Amino acid sequence: MSAEGPAPLARLVAELARLPGIGQRTAQRLAFYILRAPDEETAALATAIHEVKEKVGLCERCFNLSEGPLCRICSDPGRDQATICVLEEPADVISLERTHEYRGLYHVLGGALSPIDGVDAEDLKIAELGQRVDDGGIEEVVLATNPTTTGEATALYVAELLRGKVRVTRLASGLPIGADLEHADEVTLGKALAGRLSLD
Repeated sequence: MSAEGPAPLARLVAELARLPGIGQRTAQRLAFYILRAPDEETAALATAIHEVKEKVGLCERCFNLSEGPLCRICSDPGRDQATICVLEEPADVISLERTHEYRGLYHVLGGALSPIDGVDAEDLKIAELGQRVDDGGIEEVVLATNPTTTGEATALYVAELLRGKVRVTRLASGLPIGADLEHADEVTLGKALAGRLSLD
């Protein structure tokens, strides 16, 4: 037995520590929790991990997470078929869906343009978005990439690609609800001023 405990425990800690946001100490706590948990609980966890890897893939149309060829959103005839919201990752779809404000379709790029990291337009689902627009029926594309340098670069690239084909909009940015002006940075305040709305 090593200082980390029995080899199977050390392997479990090492695997858990590879997960994003999980450090060595948290991985140890999780490993000891799993070790003490009832067999049915650990079996359910192992089954859930295996099942998600086996059954969840990408939607053929929008590249959101899906259990079949099309995700539940693309399969829903009640969605606005003329609007596509463009996002970087499938997790972003979940965030937007939680608002209950958007009823259109999605298109997940699979990341953002980042030449320094070797991510070019060919590495993302940008061509597939262009094809969806070219196929007709789309009136608006909402760019909802992250407000980061790479997200902004991606939004500008996509907007240029779609110029003249469809109405392209960008999510508003600015002050979050409940924030104080004194705590906002200059860029956030500038975006809030540029995107101000009329109240009359």
